[in-house]
Amino acid sequence: MKKLLTVLLSFMLVAVVFTGCKKTTTPTDTGTTGAKFHIGIVTGTVSQGEDDLRGGDALAKEYGTVADGGMIQAITYPDNFSSEQETVIADIVGLADDPLMKAIVVNQGVPGTAEAFKEIRAKRSDILLFCGQPQEDPNVIDAAADVVTDADNVARGYLIIWSAKQMGAKNFVHISFARHMSIELLSRRWAIMQQAGKDLGVKTFFETAPDPVSDVGMAGAQQFILEHVPAWVQHYGKDTAFFCTNDGETEPLLKQVMKYGGMFVEADLPSPTMGYPGAFGIDLKAEQGDWPAILKKVESTIVADGGSGRFGTWAFSLGYTTTAGLGEYAKRCIEGTAKVANMQDMLSAFQKYTPGAAWNASNYTDLNTKKTDTNHFLIYEDTYVFGKGYLGSAKQVVPEKYLTFKPQ
Repeated sequence: MKKLLTVLLSFMLVAVVFTGCKKTTTPTDTGTTGAKFHIGIVTGTVSQGEDDLRGGDALAKEYGTVADGGMIQAITYPDNFSSEQETVIADIVGLADDPLMKAIVVNQGVPGTAEAFKEIRAKRSDILLFCGQPQEDPNVIDAAADVVTDADNVARGYLIIWSAKQMGAKNFVHISFARHMSIELLSRRWAIMQQAGKDLGVKTFFETAPDPVSDVGMAGAQQFILEHVPAWVQHYGKDTAFFCTNDGETEPLLKQVMKYGGMFVEADLPSPTMGYPGAFGIDLKAEQGDWPAILKKVESTIVADGGSGRFGTWAFSLGYTTTAGLGEYAKRCIEGTAKVANMQDMLSAFQKYTPGAAWNASNYTDLNTKKTDTNHFLIYEDTYVFGKGYLGSAKQVVPEKYLTFKPQ
C-alpha cells in the first residue's frame, strides 16, 4: 500500500509540474498585446497599380499587420474589377466583420466602392471610410465616403500648361480617346488647358490614339504611339510638350519624345516610376520604396540621355502617397490628433511621406449644381523637372476663372 501511494504521489507531482510548464508558455499569458484598432487598406494588385499597393506596404512596415498583432489589414481587389464588382464589394465589406476595424481606405476607388461603403455604413457607423482616386461619379462617392481625394485635374489644367511654358514649350499636344474624354474631370481639364494655352501663349492641339481596352489592346495602342510620335514631333516642332491621358501609353510616348526631341511635363498620374523605368531601361529593384533614391536614379538617366530641363514628374508617386497618406490620416483621426475632412490635417499626413515636396489642395465643386463637397479634396504636388528641380507650381495661384471654367 505504501509503495502504491508513493507511485501515485509521484505521478501527481509530475502532472502538476507539466501543467505549470504548459501554462507559462501560453501566448495569451506572455504579456503581448495587439493593436487597439485596425485599419483596412484596399488597393489593386502589382499589375494594376504597384505604387498604390506599395503605399500599403509602407503602412504595414511602420504599424505592423493584423496577423502579427499590428494595425494594418491589406487586401487587393480583382484585376478584372469592372466585371467582378460583386467580388469588389464583398471584399471591402468583409473588412467590417473585424470588430477592431475603425477605418477602411480604398485606393483606387474602382466601381463598387461607393456601394461597399453604403453597406458598411448601414451596419458599422463607427468605421471611417476614405477613398483615393475615385472612378465613380463624384456625387455618388462623396455621399458614401467620409473623405475623398483625387488629383486636381481642374487646377492642373492650368498648371500643366503653365509648367510647359516655364520649360520653354511653344506647343502642347494632348493625346487621348473618346472613353477618357467622356470622364467629366478629364474633359474639363482639357477645356481648361485650351483656355490656359490661349492666355499664356502656348498653342494646344489634340491627337487621337486608340483606347487600350478596344480590340487593339494595350500592345496595339502602344505601337500606335511608337509609330506616330516621330511624325508629331516633326509636325509640331521640338519645343512641343506631349501629354497623354492613358498610363500604358506613357512609356512609349516618353521613349519616342526623348529620341525625337520633344518635351514632357508630367504624366496623367505623375510619378518617377510612371513610364520612365520601362522607357529607359531603369532597374529600380534596389531602390524600391525609397522615393528620393528612385528620383535620383531616374534623373541621372534622363540627364545623361540629354533630357535635362525637358522632362518632368512628381517627385513622389500620387498612388503611393495617396494610400500611405490616407492610412496615416485615418490613424490620426481615430486617435483624435486630426479632424475628419480637414484639408490641412489631410495634407499634413500626405507630407509625412513626401519630404521636400510641396502640395496644394482645394474642394471639389460640381459645375452643374454649384455644390461644393467639403469632404472631397483635389490635390496636386509641385512639378519636378529633371536636371532643374522643382518648378514652384504648387505655389502658383490658379486664377478663379479656370476653377469654374465650363467646357462649351
